[in-house]
Amino acid sequence: MVRRRRMVRNFDPDRPVPPAVIDRALSHAVRAPSAGFSQGWDFVVLTRTQDRKAFWQATTDQSQPPDSWLRGVRRAPCLIVCCSDKGAYLRRYAEPDKGWTDEDEARWPVPYWDVDTGMAALLMLLTAVDEGLGGLFYGVQPGEVPAVREALGIPEDRRIVGVVALGYRQPDRPSPSLRRGRRQPEQVAHDGRFGVPWQREQQGTR
Repeated sequence: MVRRRRMVRNFDPDRPVPPAVIDRALSHAVRAPSAGFSQGWDFVVLTRTQDRKAFWQATTDQSQPPDSWLRGVRRAPCLIVCCSDKGAYLRRYAEPDKGWTDEDEARWPVPYWDVDTGMAALLMLLTAVDEGLGGLFYGVQPGEVPAVREALGIPEDRRIVGVVALGYRQPDRPSPSLRRGRRQPEQVAHDGRFGVPWQREQQGTR
């Protein structure tokens, strides 16, 4: 499943995603790990034509013709807007069993609310592969966020981390970025100390 996952940028608009598949994608998403079991995520599911139209109107310049990327992605019959809830984490770690006495964001080394929501999105993408569908994760540009909030009723205390597009795959052009090649484990993994390359043959002896 992991090796078959890729970002799909063109979908069949005439084949809706079965509701049972969306349910499974969401059920898998909420099994993602989360710091303190905070589970600070929300998912706005857009399957109705008018809901997806509202999203695209909020995120695209209607006076300009769509490029090939937009034409393909806009055909996706299901969009899932993934939002993180920072407050859920700050409140959770101020509870007695966590030991912090305040909700100071400065205590957090990285924004785990966004990290965890991203992991939930990945589980949706893997579910799509398992179900024979295609999936894509992409972001909402900062200047578009207010319009998306208004169009979808997303409150200010939620951050839009990204969008998962789901649907049946149509032929598309692979991203030209793939020409960069995939970095291999020995290029990115370090053995005991940064700068000491991980040797693949050691894996079986540990």
